[in-house]
Amino acid sequence: MPTQMNPHRSHKMIFAASDTKSFDLVVDMPPKGSGLKANLKINPILDVPSEIIEVRYSIPFGLDVVPQKSLAVCTKDGVGGEKKGDVLRYTSQWTLGLPEGGGIIATAAMFSGGVSWRCSLFNVMAAKSWDQVVEALVSNTESQTDEVVLLFERPL
Repeated sequence: MPTQMNPHRSHKMIFAASDTKSFDLVVDMPPKGSGLKANLKINPILDVPSEIIEVRYSIPFGLDVVPQKSLAVCTKDGVGGEKKGDVLRYTSQWTLGLPEGGGIIATAAMFSGGVSWRCSLFNVMAAKSWDQVVEALVSNTESQTDEVVLLFERPL
């Protein structure tokens, strides 16, 4: 990952799960001010009580995360609020896609060149390879967005 850090950053604990079976989250999607929100229900992967930490960086950003035992583990504290040992669970990702909906609208868009960039949250735990995680992270470019959203699971 790029090592250049942008001074704009923020983090917040968005849900703690000590006695619950899952995290129910609402995440504001990039770019800033888009008004788009993602609703997530995440099952904890840590075998201890944990919380989900949301970290946002302006683009470009840097991140110290490596694959360890099938997890994407943070190797050192970051200026955005991530801590050594945090597990990256989701990252914003930009992909080319058709407009929402189906039927005639999607079909017409396909033939008229209506494919455009769309932001989603990439589930790091569902990645089939480390390369997929890296691709999702580096898709957050200045030409697509002004920020990246990262969701980490942290032991309480």
